[in-house]
Amino acid sequence: MPELTAVREALWVSADVMAIVAIIAIALPPSWHATLVGFVFLGATWLLVWRHDDAVVRRSGLSLGGLVIPGPLDIPELLRSAAVALAWTIVASAIVAVPFFLGWRFWWAPRFSFALSLKPADFAGDVLGQLLVVALPEEAFYRGYLQSRFDAAWPPRWHVLGATVGPGLLAAAAIFAAGHIVTVHVPARLAVFFPALVFGWLRARTGGIGASVGFHTFCNVYSQLLGRAYGVY
Repeated sequence: MPELTAVREALWVSADVMAIVAIIAIALPPSWHATLVGFVFLGATWLLVWRHDDAVVRRSGLSLGGLVIPGPLDIPELLRSAAVALAWTIVASAIVAVPFFLGWRFWWAPRFSFALSLKPADFAGDVLGQLLVVALPEEAFYRGYLQSRFDAAWPPRWHVLGATVGPGLLAAAAIFAAGHIVTVHVPARLAVFFPALVFGWLRARTGGIGASVGFHTFCNVYSQLLGRAYGVY
């Protein structure tokens, strides 16, 4: 059955990717981890989606406004896609910012007052790093390839705030969460399952991964800034 084949492939690929990530975490210096893991996700996405025909790329939400589609670049389409992704990123970030902050303070219970000193160049570097090394590779694989592959087996059928989603969103979010304890063996990291639900919803709502990449970047940078400002990590 095609549905069973899709699920088996998705699970097999996920296991292989997590195994490679685990080897990187064990065998190589920590300073290499983020970059190498990003290459693993991008490489897997290229093998499974980007090297195929344009229709497959578009169905997976991985056209990136046409950037990865061969041929002349459609600038108006690229700008439209970027504007949509940015708008959804801003909306999602604005909705989540305060609840995230309250939940973060409750979980970490920081002992120090808020104090943050940022150099613009360092902040820009952090944002670009999170965007290009972490959020883009992870969203390309988990929401572009994996969620789409699960959706092929379990067609979306639940209507949630304007998006049609299904078990594929839950399955991809669960594997995303499991992948986060492969590199850092802390059960609390499984909590990324919950923002992953929003990432998956954004992918379904917009038809691409641009908004989920943007919101994923926001979540990582926001958490990083809070950790630094309160002296927690």
